[in-house]
Amino acid sequence: MTLADALSGISGILVTPFDSDDAIQPARLAPIVARCAAAGVDALTVNGNTSEFYGLTFAEAERMQAEVPAIVAGRARVVAGIGRSVIEAVRLAVRAKADGADAVMVHQPPDPFASPRGIADYVRRVGEAAGLPVVLYLRNSGIGDAAVAALAALPGVVAVKWASTDLMALARAMRAAPGIRFVCGLAEPWAPPMTALGAQGFTSGLINVAPARSVAILRALRAGDMPRATALIAGIEAFEKLRAEEQNGANVSIVKAALALMGDDVGPARPPAAWPVAPESLAKLKDLVAGWQTARAAA
Repeated sequence: MTLADALSGISGILVTPFDSDDAIQPARLAPIVARCAAAGVDALTVNGNTSEFYGLTFAEAERMQAEVPAIVAGRARVVAGIGRSVIEAVRLAVRAKADGADAVMVHQPPDPFASPRGIADYVRRVGEAAGLPVVLYLRNSGIGDAAVAALAALPGVVAVKWASTDLMALARAMRAAPGIRFVCGLAEPWAPPMTALGAQGFTSGLINVAPARSVAILRALRAGDMPRATALIAGIEAFEKLRAEEQNGANVSIVKAALALMGDDVGPARPPAAWPVAPESLAKLKDLVAGWQTARAAA
């Protein structure tokens, strides 16, 4: 599968496993990656938001980028999340190709004083350092239509993961950058409306737990079967609601708690994420995971 095809499918964001001493354990991703490969997930991202990128030290981010491609072992395209200070971002980007990444995903800088042209310079420097296709991860459409168009026009940029609920801004951005692939960056629930506007594929943290459900949603969208896609998304609604609790602070926590219930313990979510999962939420999660496992066994 080409990178373009992979980016038009599911961009799965892998968790970062920790042990009981709070040290990263990349090897614990093996069963998760195997499930994703078997289900047909197209691309896997290391050092994304579900990976707790901003909760990792720089050395940990380097190690995850270095070790995950070998775990994936060609079964999916690997995208390396790049961010932090521009110096650190360039350091990660310089080694991404040698580490085995197929592309880099540039996090939108969370600096409160980031300027639109400063972000463009940031992306340009990362792209030049990486020498790989660049995926923009845009969470704030407030930088303006002209800035989004300028970013999409930078050398090496092949796709934009759109993680804003402003669909009109997405439509304007797509018109301003007709040669760029736009991907739903808000996971399965937002995929139908963004697909209707012309976006292709979506990001997913669900793939760590239930990749076959994500793939089924993708297939329904590709077939233009919106009623089926909507019904399948309704089947993960309870899971996504749990992730959205505590001001979205349970986003990664619920994924990691679900993995532990499935027998794939990848440790806790680090502060400032919500951990441990609240007792009432954990009870709901246990019922949900048990139901999914029963359904999978019966299939």
